[in-house]
Amino acid sequence: MADRESVAGAAGLHLVAGVPLLRADEQVFAAMLEGWTSQQAARNLAAGTVEGRVRAVRAFARHAEAFPWAWTAQMVDEWCTDLRAVRNLRRSTLRNYQEAVRLFCTYLTDPAYGWPDRCEQQFGTHPVQICHEWNTAVHAQQSESDPGKRAFTLDELQAFFDHADEQVSRIRAAGRKGWLPAFRDAVLFKVAYSYGLRRREVRMLDLADFGRNPHGPEFGDYGVCQVRFGKASKGSPPKRRGVLTVWTWTPEILAEWVEEFRPLLAPQDCPALWPSERAPRVALTQINARFSTYRDALGLDPALDVHSLRRSYVTHLIEDGYDALFVQQQVGHEHASTTAIYTCVSSDFRTRTLRRALDQTLAAALTPTEKAR
Repeated sequence: MADRESVAGAAGLHLVAGVPLLRADEQVFAAMLEGWTSQQAARNLAAGTVEGRVRAVRAFARHAEAFPWAWTAQMVDEWCTDLRAVRNLRRSTLRNYQEAVRLFCTYLTDPAYGWPDRCEQQFGTHPVQICHEWNTAVHAQQSESDPGKRAFTLDELQAFFDHADEQVSRIRAAGRKGWLPAFRDAVLFKVAYSYGLRRREVRMLDLADFGRNPHGPEFGDYGVCQVRFGKASKGSPPKRRGVLTVWTWTPEILAEWVEEFRPLLAPQDCPALWPSERAPRVALTQINARFSTYRDALGLDPALDVHSLRRSYVTHLIEDGYDALFVQQQVGHEHASTTAIYTCVSSDFRTRTLRRALDQTLAAALTPTEKAR
């Protein structure tokens, strides 16, 4: 019993035995959530992940109007019906909510944490697992993203970058404030595309994250980008990777920003590549807002988002003939199948590929006839 009470998340650590509770149901539920939070923290899960799961469990409890020791599978059915039919949540979001409730029930029903015994003593019943294969969504395919999400075409990408540059010139010519942040964001979007970076990856870049590539001296001080805040797996720190520069124009725009314009915006001793006017580093909300403004101003597909720059990077490298394994390593995918999901080969590329194959087939078919002559 002593060993069980010392486990992170155990009931004995969050409820004192023998002490009467004024509002027993509310206090026990709060202690359960606190214990579950401790148990997940002990597994080294990110604080954001834990908070999101706790919010989902609280939302389910509010909808069910019951506490965990009274939950039933039917309550899950009614909740999920409301989430899909009324709130119209995405499939992946619904599945994540269900997974949070399932994990919470797994924690409560594990004898190691002592909650079944505590509930029997306090309420005469105990929690059970209410999320099963037959009443929860199944992760049927690797990608559950919005099918509208795609890469930029080359023309769209060029138009987007040109528009971003034009806004800098327009704001500066009008003598208004804001041209420097606009310049920063224009370069940020180009760098995100140049290295196939996620939003957080590009936001967290520092000056020290760039270096020389001994096999690519033509890129100067910007031959390699060290990504230190890559997407983490459950319970692990952010993944690091080095991304090689592939386009000659990338070092030029980086050097211009770092040497000429960034010093006008960056606070003293600020290491961030993208400083903000009021903070050491630009916020994700600022990046999203600027991107959406430019996209909508051009009348581009609303499905295009900041992550589409990463999809475009993968797509355009594949179209340019880069080896698939090289592209996979550049973007930090563990599996080639993940990179394949990101690849949105354009219709122009497919047409050229088909034309080349047809020409080769025709040439091969005519060759024997010419030899016979």
